[in-house]
Amino acid sequence: MQLEDKELLQLFRQPGTKEKAFTALIKKYQERLYWHIRRMVVDHDDANDVMQNMFIKVWNGLENFREDSQLYTWLYRIATNESLSILEQSKKRSAISMSDVEHNLANKVVADSNFDANKLEWKLQLAIQQLPEKQRIVFNLRYFDEMPYEEMSRVLDTSEGALKASYHHAARKIEEYIKNN
Repeated sequence: MQLEDKELLQLFRQPGTKEKAFTALIKKYQERLYWHIRRMVVDHDDANDVMQNMFIKVWNGLENFREDSQLYTWLYRIATNESLSILEQSKKRSAISMSDVEHNLANKVVADSNFDANKLEWKLQLAIQQLPEKQRIVFNLRYFDEMPYEEMSRVLDTSEGALKASYHHAARKIEEYIKNN
């Protein structure tokens, strides 16, 4: 049985149950967060690095979590920011443009043994990697995580209208890509 977020937070704030509460939080959210991160960074090892960094930040900041938003919204925001950081670091290390990083991400999808080139899922993943970074994030949050625009607005600190427009443009580009490839 999973604990409710309020219970997890109460247990985390008590020294005797802090580690138990954190372990329960990880178990509750790690799979959803992993796939959110993986869709952004593509590579499994990078996703694991982001997860580790994210949970360190969560451990250090959870005691001060003000509960202005839902816990998972706060976690998604940290995961998104950490994912963007690793993509930015990758770009700086390579000293190449963001379009080259996006091309590299698309190549990782093609090279991934879990994808079958004949399947629509593979084409969808490849199409997603062709999107500009912001549209890719918005599309992933809405399509895969089914996150409402209101929550997405809190995670990305962007207006709902801008998010809806980004999602619409992303969906249109994906549809065109799949039709033409």
